[in-house]
Amino acid sequence: MSTITAAQVKELRERTSVGMMDCKNALELAKGDMDLAIEELRKSGRAKADKKSGRVAAEGIVMIRASEDGKRAVLIEINSETDFVARDANFLNFAEAVAQTALASNVDDIEKFAGLALLGSDGQTVEEARQVLVAKVGENIHIRRIYFTKSTAAGIGTYLHGNRIGVCVELDVDNKDLAKDIAMHIAASKPLVVSPDEVPADLVAKEKEIYLAQAASSGKPQDIIEKMVAGRLKKYLDEISLVGQPFVKDPDTTISSLLNKNRAKVLSFTRFEVGEGIEKETEDFVEAVMSQVKSS
Repeated sequence: MSTITAAQVKELRERTSVGMMDCKNALELAKGDMDLAIEELRKSGRAKADKKSGRVAAEGIVMIRASEDGKRAVLIEINSETDFVARDANFLNFAEAVAQTALASNVDDIEKFAGLALLGSDGQTVEEARQVLVAKVGENIHIRRIYFTKSTAAGIGTYLHGNRIGVCVELDVDNKDLAKDIAMHIAASKPLVVSPDEVPADLVAKEKEIYLAQAASSGKPQDIIEKMVAGRLKKYLDEISLVGQPFVKDPDTTISSLLNKNRAKVLSFTRFEVGEGIEKETEDFVEAVMSQVKSS
């Protein structure tokens, strides 16, 4: 077998956008023949898949899977470029296998997870199966994030709103109905933290600065301004903190009161929403048409 040089690997990577190890392996199998290596990568779906890796995938689904005893749960977001592909049977079958693999593996590190054997795939790794799917559906598919939680004594609650919002919440008591209600509330109300004291200090300082600047123009005495700012800041902290929010099923009751009534405490929660935080590409239709007209 001919020796594969770093320069050859670099060239193949630049021409196909495939990972270095895959490029090296393809060159070794092709005995250094660049064109043959490219052909093999295209046949396996790798070159086609990675060519799409730069395209924004902001659609997709959120999935939740829990163990039979309710002590372990996994929350996962898998993205596609369009909602059409997110409803495709091939995509959904892949997503189900990924979720089951995640629950069985207890691994939530995306890079490590990509190298695991995908359940029901005849030995393919998660990444290999992803690349095959990309080649089949013609869109970029991306396993964006995985959250895994387990508890030996407390209760884990989950809630899935359609296939776009998922929540896992952990209580210090085993109360499945309460845990589910809290998870549903989190899905609807989007709290940032459990309690006000968990809000980052820099965020509190920034809000306080804004309120002070707004109140300064009121012309009121300084002591009144300080009370106004304190009141607005408390309201803000309650709005973004789970325990300070009114319960969605009973707005006259706060989450704090609901928890106290059940002698429970929220230890943690995680909320996934499809595409949140991803900057989607938008195109001005008129501008696109004019651009084509000018170039014709």
